[in-house]
Amino acid sequence: MTETMRAFVMDGIGHVSVRTKPVPEPGPNDAIVRTTHALICTSDSHTVRGAIGPRTNLTLGHESVGVVHRLGSSVEGLRVGQRVAVNAITPCYHCTNCLRGFPSQCSGMLGGWKFANVKDGTLAEYFHVNDAVANLAPIPDDVPDERAVYACDMMSTGFMAAENGDIPIGGTVAVFGAGPVGLMAIAGALLRGAGLVIAVETVPRRQELARQFGAGAVVDFAAGDPVPEILRLTGGEGVDAAIEALGAEATFINCVRAARPGGTISNVGYHGEGDYVRIPRLDWGVGMSDKTIRTGLCPGGRVRMGRLLRLLQSGQVDPTPMTTHRFDFGEVEVAFDLMDRKADGILKPLIRFGPG
Repeated sequence: MTETMRAFVMDGIGHVSVRTKPVPEPGPNDAIVRTTHALICTSDSHTVRGAIGPRTNLTLGHESVGVVHRLGSSVEGLRVGQRVAVNAITPCYHCTNCLRGFPSQCSGMLGGWKFANVKDGTLAEYFHVNDAVANLAPIPDDVPDERAVYACDMMSTGFMAAENGDIPIGGTVAVFGAGPVGLMAIAGALLRGAGLVIAVETVPRRQELARQFGAGAVVDFAAGDPVPEILRLTGGEGVDAAIEALGAEATFINCVRAARPGGTISNVGYHGEGDYVRIPRLDWGVGMSDKTIRTGLCPGGRVRMGRLLRLLQSGQVDPTPMTTHRFDFGEVEVAFDLMDRKADGILKPLIRFGPG
């Protein structure tokens, strides 16, 4: 008899449900993980709203940790029963883009993003991981699952924003949007040696968390144009790195405005609407300001995941203050609705699965 499981799926644009599906089978190089904890991401909402086109019976989610349930016949170095984390991005590490050093763009633009895009995601009692040796990272015994799950996306993506920002030691950074990715961008900027991080945020709880994660100043964009205040805080020079962590044209424009000549605009936000994102011509130096625009997709892979887990193990970063709500998997539809509406002060909902 075929094993079955519960999965949280997108039935079509604007529609989700919990369905029964077969437990997936691993290929020779793959693994099946029994889920223990997961997070819901705003990008799941974007997907359900149609940002990447229609999907039917697609299991959502890309932030999950668990225990190895089954291994493909060619997988070595992992064992059944081992606690593991997998990044939201699972490249093949064989294709041209991977070999060129762009594994997040595996086999094509955004191609490393497989979960809840081109294959079933991880908001299910079991999920499939391609190329398991390259993508699964053992979780240290002293790192709890509810902390390790943040390495799957929020830490990796937020830290990438700081890495792409080319922050000089002692440099200045503005982070537009103190949601989960923005908060991790703040933490990442400090790890990269920033001397001043300015958070641009209006929600009081997010402002508080921005300070907790290391922002030296918070600018409330609802109180007026944030760029003049950023310029004041930097002696009129602008910032070395402006990080767009929201995915909105207005914040992208302000990043270009706030960056100093020779600075970097690091875009990590998911721009889920519209056909174009404008660049302000004069603030771009009519194309000659030496301002660099960097984009990127959450880096994946076992090696990066191991580094992030090491930071959790050492206590240098603790992302768990972002966990505002906790739900059992049976309540996942409630959790998704709150996340979709940004209701009840939700930031990140943690989903707990049964022992299986």
